Amino acid sequence: MSGFGGADIGNLMRQAQQMQKEVERTRAGLGDMVVEASSGGGVVTVHANGNREVLAIKIKPEAVDPDDVDMLEDLVQSAVNAALKKAQEMADKELAKVTGGMNLPGMFG
Repeated sequence: MSGFGGADIGNLMRQAQQMQKEVERTRAGLGDMVVEASSGGGVVTVHANGNREVLAIKIKPEAVDPDDVDMLEDLVQSAVNAALKKAQEMADKELAKVTGGMNLPGMFG
């Protein structure tokens, strides 16, 4: 009965537990990893972490036009969305390093 003997299953379970611990460590470290995105040629800049939390929004004075608030809102929205997308891509890349690119449902919380 080779291939699925007790020792093989036990080894597989230990490997899965070790991978889960690595995933948890990686997820914990994502909060310290920061990405940056900007819009409007850099007049609006957003920093976000690997947990997809916005850490800072910087707006240059030339982006503030009281007669065109809609434009500023669009620039902020664009920069935030770009930063969150980068943060997600970074998180996916870091987690793929641990899992070898395997899609493991339930493993990432």
